[in-house]
Amino acid sequence: MHKKKLRSTDQCEIDMTPMIDVVFQLIIFFVVTLKMTSDKNEDIFLEDGKNGVTLTQDNMPPTTLEIEVGRRGRISIHNATMSKWQLSQILKARVNRNGNEFPVLIRGDRKTPHENVREVMDICTGVGIWKLSFVAIQEHKAGK
Repeated sequence: MHKKKLRSTDQCEIDMTPMIDVVFQLIIFFVVTLKMTSDKNEDIFLEDGKNGVTLTQDNMPPTTLEIEVGRRGRISIHNATMSKWQLSQILKARVNRNGNEFPVLIRGDRKTPHENVREVMDICTGVGIWKLSFVAIQEHKAGK
Protein backbone atom coordinates (compact mmCIF):
# COMPACT_ATOMS: atom_id res chain seq x y z
CA MET A 1 0.00 0.00 0.00
CA HIS A 2 1.12 3.39 -0.85
CA LYS A 3 0.60 5.91 1.90
CA LYS A 4 -0.27 9.34 0.79
CA LYS A 5 1.56 12.11 2.57
CA LEU A 6 -0.89 14.59 3.86
CA ARG A 7 0.05 18.21 3.50
CA SER A 8 -1.99 20.88 4.94
CA THR A 9 -2.62 23.74 2.63
CA ASP A 10 -4.21 25.77 5.39
CA GLN A 11 -1.89 28.46 6.60
CA CYS A 12 -1.39 28.96 10.28
CA GLU A 13 -1.86 32.52 11.44
CA ILE A 14 -0.55 33.92 14.69
CA ASP A 15 -1.93 37.12 16.08
CA MET A 16 1.15 39.27 16.78
CA THR A 17 -0.73 42.17 18.36
CA PRO A 18 -0.38 41.01 22.00
CA MET A 19 3.34 40.32 21.54
CA ILE A 20 3.91 43.76 20.01
CA ASP A 21 1.98 45.36 22.89
CA VAL A 22 4.14 43.56 25.44
CA VAL A 23 7.35 44.58 23.64
CA PHE A 24 6.29 48.23 23.58
CA GLN A 25 5.36 48.13 27.25
CA LEU A 26 8.76 46.65 28.09
CA ILE A 27 10.52 49.33 26.06
CA ILE A 28 8.56 52.08 27.84
CA PHE A 29 9.32 50.50 31.22
CA PHE A 30 13.06 50.33 30.60
CA VAL A 31 13.24 53.84 29.15
CA VAL A 32 11.45 55.28 32.17
CA THR A 33 13.44 53.35 34.79
CA LEU A 34 16.88 53.35 33.16
CA LYS A 35 19.21 56.09 34.24
CA MET A 36 20.98 57.11 31.05
CA THR A 37 23.81 59.18 32.49
CA SER A 38 25.37 59.88 35.79
CA ASP A 39 24.15 62.93 37.71
CA LYS A 40 27.71 63.98 38.40
CA ASN A 41 30.41 64.85 35.94
CA GLU A 42 33.00 62.09 36.32
CA ASP A 43 35.68 64.28 34.69
CA ILE A 44 35.79 66.57 37.74
CA PHE A 45 38.55 65.72 40.20
CA LEU A 46 37.95 67.46 43.51
CA GLU A 47 40.58 69.07 45.69
CA ASP A 48 41.58 67.39 48.93
CA GLY A 49 39.91 69.01 51.94
CA LYS A 50 41.19 68.27 55.41
CA ASN A 51 38.78 70.52 57.29
CA GLY A 52 35.11 71.18 56.96
CA VAL A 53 31.78 69.58 57.50
CA THR A 54 31.20 66.13 56.06
CA LEU A 55 28.10 66.18 53.89
CA THR A 56 25.92 63.15 53.39
CA GLN A 57 22.52 62.71 51.85
CA ASP A 58 21.10 62.71 55.38
CA ASN A 59 22.36 66.13 56.43
CA MET A 60 21.80 67.95 53.12
CA PRO A 61 18.45 69.67 52.60
CA PRO A 62 16.46 68.30 49.65
CA THR A 63 16.54 71.77 48.07
CA THR A 64 20.35 71.72 47.75
CA LEU A 65 21.56 72.53 44.25
CA GLU A 66 24.91 71.25 42.97
CA ILE A 67 26.63 73.28 40.27
CA GLU A 68 29.68 71.76 38.59
CA VAL A 69 32.54 73.73 37.05
CA GLY A 70 34.88 71.69 34.86
CA ARG A 71 38.55 72.35 34.35
CA ARG A 72 37.89 74.24 31.12
CA GLY A 73 35.04 76.28 32.61
CA ARG A 74 32.18 73.97 31.58
CA ILE A 75 29.19 74.75 33.82
CA SER A 76 26.69 71.96 34.44
CA ILE A 77 23.87 70.87 36.72
CA HIS A 78 23.15 67.12 36.84
CA ASN A 79 25.77 66.74 34.09
CA ALA A 80 23.77 68.95 31.70
CA THR A 81 26.03 71.60 30.17
CA MET A 82 24.73 75.15 30.16
CA SER A 83 25.84 78.69 29.45
CA LYS A 84 26.18 81.37 32.12
CA TRP A 85 22.95 82.95 30.91
CA GLN A 86 21.09 79.62 31.17
CA LEU A 87 22.47 79.11 34.68
CA SER A 88 21.26 82.54 35.75
CA GLN A 89 17.78 81.85 34.29
CA ILE A 90 17.57 78.50 36.11
CA LEU A 91 18.66 80.11 39.36
CA LYS A 92 16.21 83.03 38.96
CA ALA A 93 13.35 80.58 38.37
CA ARG A 94 14.37 78.55 41.40
CA VAL A 95 14.60 81.67 43.60
CA ASN A 96 11.14 82.77 42.39
CA ARG A 97 9.75 79.31 43.18
CA ASN A 98 11.57 78.50 46.48
CA GLY A 99 13.03 81.76 47.74
CA ASN A 100 16.75 82.27 48.21
CA GLU A 101 17.11 80.12 51.34
CA PHE A 102 18.46 77.02 49.61
CA PRO A 103 22.13 75.99 49.72
CA VAL A 104 24.25 75.77 46.58
CA LEU A 105 27.21 73.39 46.39
CA ILE A 106 29.89 74.22 43.85
CA ARG A 107 31.93 71.24 42.61
CA GLY A 108 34.99 72.69 40.95
CA ASP A 109 37.75 70.64 39.41
CA ARG A 110 41.08 71.07 41.20
CA LYS A 111 42.60 72.54 38.02
CA THR A 112 39.74 74.94 37.31
CA PRO A 113 40.92 78.54 37.23
CA HIS A 114 39.41 80.52 40.10
CA GLU A 115 38.00 82.98 37.57
CA ASN A 116 35.55 80.32 36.31
CA VAL A 117 34.39 79.48 39.83
CA ARG A 118 34.09 83.18 40.66
CA GLU A 119 31.81 83.70 37.64
CA VAL A 120 29.45 81.02 38.99
CA MET A 121 29.60 82.65 42.44
CA ASP A 122 28.81 86.05 40.88
CA ILE A 123 25.79 84.59 39.05
CA CYS A 124 24.51 83.08 42.31
CA THR A 125 24.90 86.27 44.30
CA GLY A 126 23.43 88.28 41.41
CA VAL A 127 20.12 86.44 41.75
CA GLY A 128 20.17 86.65 45.54
CA ILE A 129 21.61 83.27 46.56
CA TRP A 130 24.09 83.64 49.38
CA LYS A 131 24.45 80.13 50.86
CA LEU A 132 27.40 78.93 48.79
CA SER A 133 29.62 75.99 49.72
CA PHE A 134 32.42 74.16 47.96
CA VAL A 135 32.77 70.40 47.64
CA ALA A 136 36.12 68.71 48.33
CA ILE A 137 37.28 65.21 49.15
CA GLN A 138 37.89 64.51 52.80
CA GLU A 139 40.97 62.45 53.55
CA HIS A 140 40.18 58.97 54.78
CA LYS A 141 42.16 58.27 57.95
CA ALA A 142 43.33 54.79 58.85
CA GLY A 143 41.11 53.09 61.37
CA LYS A 144 37.93 54.89 60.34
